[in-house]
Amino acid sequence: MSSSGHIALVPRLLGWDYADLPADARKTFEVALHAGSAPALALALRGGVLRDPGLQALTFLPPALIGLAFERPIERRLGGVRSVAVAQVLGGAALIAADLRPERRSRPTALDALAVGLGQAAALVPGVSRSGAALTAARLRGLSRPAAASLSLRAALPVTVGAGVLKGVRAARDGVPPELRGAAAAGAAAACISALAALPLASGTRWREIGLYRVALGTVALARSPDRTYAGDSSG
Repeated sequence: MSSSGHIALVPRLLGWDYADLPADARKTFEVALHAGSAPALALALRGGVLRDPGLQALTFLPPALIGLAFERPIERRLGGVRSVAVAQVLGGAALIAADLRPERRSRPTALDALAVGLGQAAALVPGVSRSGAALTAARLRGLSRPAAASLSLRAALPVTVGAGVLKGVRAARDGVPPELRGAAAAGAAAACISALAALPLASGTRWREIGLYRVALGTVALARSPDRTYAGDSSG
């Protein structure tokens, strides 16, 4: 459902001053969220991530290569509240439309895996859900709901771990303020719990409800929030 989207929109809608925190503090917290969600994915997969190494590579390479090249420019240009809200609306609508497609196949192909990888690469745009984009790509390719859910979950873990490691290295390089350690630990725990709670939704058939929620969240944010890009996003 897009952790980056919720990080940008929820504090703003609730009147929190998250956007006013220093950039390194926000990055540390976001790294903690990635670290917390990874164990939940690993638990759900129970060793099934490398069921087909070839397909796994095709889901991983697009987000890895595009992320290394363009992650920071994308965050700088598309990190504003309105941009994130628009991404929520469009991503939710795309998921709803994709889930209306007929279920034609249950066995993923190399092209399916590549499509899922490109979907995960699209999630570099703040507000685009990685799991939502992967599910959308898989369903647009005609995969059944169970097959799409399985492929997207197996694709999510390496990318989540890779993004967490990359951002963790940057955060460690810049230094983690001691006063943030407690908040980061709490954020990691909350991310793990919420990921575990959300996994049945991602693995089930309630994707249209998830899409409607994202459209509603983005619409409310657009109605209530002027554009604002996080100060200092270009650093780190």
